[in-house]
Amino acid sequence: MELNVLNINGQETGRKVTLDASVFGVEPNDHVIYLDVKRYLANKRQGTHKTKERAEVAYSTRKLFRQKGTGGARRGSIKSPLLRGGGTVFGPRPRDYEQKVNKKVKRLARVSALSKKAQANAIVVVEDFSFDTPKTKQFAGVLKALQLNDVKSLMLLGGLNETILKSSRNIPAVNVMQAEDVSTYNIMNAKQLVLTESALTMLTDLLGRE
Repeated sequence: MELNVLNINGQETGRKVTLDASVFGVEPNDHVIYLDVKRYLANKRQGTHKTKERAEVAYSTRKLFRQKGTGGARRGSIKSPLLRGGGTVFGPRPRDYEQKVNKKVKRLARVSALSKKAQANAIVVVEDFSFDTPKTKQFAGVLKALQLNDVKSLMLLGGLNETILKSSRNIPAVNVMQAEDVSTYNIMNAKQLVLTESALTMLTDLLGRE
């Protein structure tokens, strides 16, 4: 697949790039995508949830009423799970939700996600650019020129660029990151993928095969 390279004004530069078939042209594996997205979301969980159980509730252990003659059950503690404010039965405890997938599975998941975007014509390639100073207005102008100002987008850069990162962080519809840090979830969570030329080269080097 060949794509035209655009500038930040949304105009064609007259140059074209060819998407590597081993990265953007494979048969997508939906199950592998599911496994990697599940791993990503699970690893983001803090796992700090906790409820107090019967032994941890700070109530008196005094017997509430006499043993016989009340006509009620013989529960003897206000900590009972049957009472309001009592301990929780089998409540959540702190735990680690971390999941792992093999390196080859992770690579196949990202390649499958990129291939899905290529099949949907949801990839735009722009020439490398930068700003002198961080300006949200400038970055919003770039998105408008690319007709992406209201589209949930992911922009990948070939390297760390603080001015672009700072210019984009107040625009909720776009996520900007380095190509080497992108995950399957990031790709699938965006409707449109914007690649700088250097980011495209980096993805091909990282995920491509001879």
